[in-house]
Amino acid sequence: MGTQNNAPDGWAGVLDGARRGALDGLRIADFSRVLAGPYATMLLADLGADVVKVERPGIGDDTRAWHPPADHDGTSTYFLSVNRNKRSVVLDLTTEAGREQARALVAESDVLVENFRPGTMERLGLGHKELRALHPELIYCSISGFGSGEGAAIPGYDLLVQAVGGLMSVTGNADGEPVKAGVALVDVITGLHASLGVLAALRHRDATGQGQLVEVNLLGSLLSALVNQASAFAVAGVVPGRLGNAHPSIAPYETFPTADRPIALAVGNDRQFAALAEVVGDPGLALDDRFRTNTDRVAHRGELRDILTERLGAAGADHWSGALLAAGVPAGPVNALDEAFAFAERLGLPGIVDIPAAAADGAGGRPSRQVANPITLSETPARYLLPPPCLGQHTAEILPRLSDHATEREGAIT
Repeated sequence: MGTQNNAPDGWAGVLDGARRGALDGLRIADFSRVLAGPYATMLLADLGADVVKVERPGIGDDTRAWHPPADHDGTSTYFLSVNRNKRSVVLDLTTEAGREQARALVAESDVLVENFRPGTMERLGLGHKELRALHPELIYCSISGFGSGEGAAIPGYDLLVQAVGGLMSVTGNADGEPVKAGVALVDVITGLHASLGVLAALRHRDATGQGQLVEVNLLGSLLSALVNQASAFAVAGVVPGRLGNAHPSIAPYETFPTADRPIALAVGNDRQFAALAEVVGDPGLALDDRFRTNTDRVAHRGELRDILTERLGAAGADHWSGALLAAGVPAGPVNALDEAFAFAERLGLPGIVDIPAAAADGAGGRPSRQVANPITLSETPARYLLPPPCLGQHTAEILPRLSDHATEREGAIT
């Protein structure tokens, strides 16, 4: 069952001198592709898990071909974003030999993660029931778009889920069309839920010795992530609409134009509003009956916006951000990504990390720039040991062992 508390096969040189990860000794058979599953397994790999990524011959993960943009070797930056710290093995699951090798990989793993369309793994003989009979301690994590019931046949694409799941209905200007988030946010949220579910199942297995099935789906993850908007409907029957960058329950809590570029104001209480009024040179706003409390400000949002727009037009976003933050008012310019990373660096927060070629496992590894794992652990921090793998980079290392295991299993059955 899985690996013990030692370095994964082939990692000895990589781990020399490295601090232990929180998930050292955990092996994950990763049959997932695109985003939700790979994001989940990358987070777990950063924390020490040995993730073996199973890919199709000649094609691999779909996102390998999703470019532009690409790095200097022509690899999609989309693929690179969610596949570090993994080893890649090519298995042909359309053949019995490939499926036997897959079962051999699962037999030595603690966790399996997959996001095929529901029913696919069962048709391949790799479904939860079959594998659990062979490996009762296995944690089997299945990620789908719309669950394994009535929605099993619906393709699980992020844009589709943002549309039918209600996110687009609350995103965009009130007089404009519904708008999707600028990234595949539902996939990311689902990946987070998947990794949390895996960790909870592992905790249960530690206590009982029993594995279990973990199921997450994009639609359910989105409905949960809609939080206050979903609660407005569930509790009060309110169906929220689009407010642009404004907030349905707080004001001012949106972006405003300035003399050069937009600024975001996130005024969460009356004290902050009084400070805002002082900084923009109109302290009487805090005493105005229209704006005295947050409820008042929400009711008179349009009037307040007009006043603040005029005041903020007197200077640029950086000026107002500095003055407002100094007064305790949450404010900041709308940054582009280069500015966002620079801002994080100035604050001493994790931003971009470099994985040098020397940190790779000697099988054609290359340097890679990566966005840092946001989880900070004082004793077992995230590690960046392996760049995202080339397709099948570790097949020669892993396949002989799997083939031997598969042969042994066939002999035991006969």
